[in-house]
Amino acid sequence: MSNQTTQIATLAAYYAVLALLAMYGTHRAMMVRLYYRHRRDVPRPVGELPKLPRVTVQLPIYNEVYVVERLIAAVAALDYPRELLEIQVLDDSTDETRDVARRAVEAYRRQGYDIAHRTRSDRHGYKAGALQAGLEGSTGEYLLIFDADFVPRPDLLRELLPHFSDPAVGMVQARWEHLNRDYSLLTRIQSIFLDGHFVIEHTARHRSGRFFNFNGTAGIWRRRCLEEIGGWQSDTLTEDLDVSYRAQLAGWRFVYLKDVAAPAELPADMNGFKSQQHRWTKGSIQTGRKLLPAIFRSGYSWKVKVEAFFHLTNNFSHLLVVLLALLIVPAIVIRERIGWRRMAILDFPLFFGATFSFIAFYVSSQREIGRDWKRMLRWMPLLLSLGIGMSLNNMHAVLEALVNRKTEFTRTPKFGIEAEKGDWKTKKYRASGNLSLTAEVVLAVYFFAAIVFAVKYGYWVGVPFLLVFFNGFAYTAIFSLASRPRRPPAPVLPQVEVPG
Repeated sequence: MSNQTTQIATLAAYYAVLALLAMYGTHRAMMVRLYYRHRRDVPRPVGELPKLPRVTVQLPIYNEVYVVERLIAAVAALDYPRELLEIQVLDDSTDETRDVARRAVEAYRRQGYDIAHRTRSDRHGYKAGALQAGLEGSTGEYLLIFDADFVPRPDLLRELLPHFSDPAVGMVQARWEHLNRDYSLLTRIQSIFLDGHFVIEHTARHRSGRFFNFNGTAGIWRRRCLEEIGGWQSDTLTEDLDVSYRAQLAGWRFVYLKDVAAPAELPADMNGFKSQQHRWTKGSIQTGRKLLPAIFRSGYSWKVKVEAFFHLTNNFSHLLVVLLALLIVPAIVIRERIGWRRMAILDFPLFFGATFSFIAFYVSSQREIGRDWKRMLRWMPLLLSLGIGMSLNNMHAVLEALVNRKTEFTRTPKFGIEAEKGDWKTKKYRASGNLSLTAEVVLAVYFFAAIVFAVKYGYWVGVPFLLVFFNGFAYTAIFSLASRPRRPPAPVLPQVEVPG
C-alpha cells in the first residue's frame, strides 16, 4: 500500500469515527427534544388498588458492613402496615457484614417485623441469583428492591403502588437521588451524569412510548410479571437491564416516576466508579447481543426498535472515543502535509454538534430537577473530560463483552458517606484497579507532546482538539492516583442500634 493510500485511509477512518460519534450525539439531542415534547405527560394511576397488597422488600447485599444497618432501618421505617410487609435481607456476604445483618434482623424481628436474614452457601448467579432465590421464597404480590447504598424515604412505597391499578403494569421505577452529591468533585460530576440518565433519558423513553429499564434498585415489580418471563437470569452483568427488556418484549408496561426520588450513595473513589462503569458498560453490550435480534423480530414499532438499538449499543461510543484519540494526531499531521488543511473545517461542526448535545443534555437535567443550572455550567468541561478519560476503562468492558469473556459480578464499595461526612480512605473495602490507569497516563503524556508539537510547527487548528483529549486522560489519571488510600483501613466495630 502506497504512502498516499495509507494517508487517505487514515483520514477516512478518522472521519468515519467522527461521523459515528456525531450519530450518537444526535441521539442524545433527540432525547432532550423528546423530553420537552412530553414534559407535561406526567403519569397518573388509572384508578385505585382495591386493597393494600402484601409487599416483599428485597435487600440484596454482599460485604456491606458500613451501610447494611442504615438500609435495614430505612426499610423498617417505610410507611406501610407491618402485617403486609415482608423484608428479605438476601445476604451473600463473606465478612462481618453477615453478623451485623443477622443481629439487626433479629432485633427488628423482636419488635414484630416480618423480616428474614437469608444466606446462601455460594454466590451462584451473583445478585440475579440472590433475587431469584428470594423471589421463590417470598410471599408478596409485589417486590420492592433496594441496593445496600439506598436510604428510601418512608412514603416511597405508597407513591409507587397506585400505578399497579393498571393490570398491564409490571414495574414502577423511582428516580435516584444522591446522598453525597456534594462530598467531592468526583461525586458532583457523577451526580450530573446520573441525573442526565434519570431525568432526561428515562422520562423521554417512558413518556414517548419507548422501552426503558429497571435500574436494579428503587423499583417495584409485580410478582406475576417476573414469574411469567422466567425470573432473574445471570448470563449478563446487568440482570436489571436484561429482565426489563424481556418483560417489555412480553407485553408488560413500565412506569417511570421522575418526581419520586430515592436517595443513594455515589462511589467516593475513582476505582469504585471505574468498577461500576465497567460492569454497567459490559452488561449493556451483553444484553444487546442477547436481546437485539428478538427486539428487531418483534412486532413493536420502529421507533421502539431504533431507540432500543441506541440504548443497548450506546456504550460503543467509548470504543469510538479511543479510536478517535489514536487517529486525531495522525489526521492533523496528514492534512497539513498533503495540503488538505481545509478539511479541518469538517471537524468543527462534528465536534461542536457532539459537544453542544452533551452540554444541552446535562444542563437540561439540572434545570428540570430545580438545581442552579447556570452554576452547573462550570462543571461541564470537567464532565466532558471525565467522559473522555473513562473511555479506556469502558472500552475494555466493551471488548470483553464482544469476545464473550466471562467475569464475575464485582460490587461497588459503599462507605456510609452522606453529604460532606465520612472518609472512605479509612475504610476496608477497595475496588480492584485495572490497566486503564497506565494507559491513561500514557495517553495524557502523548497528547501533551502532541500539543507541544502542534504549537512548534504551527498546526494551530488542531490544538483545541488535542487539549480536549489531554484534559480528559490527564484528569482521569490524576483522579485515579488521588483516590489511592493513604492510611490503613480502620478496624470495623459494628454496633447495631434499633429504634425503640
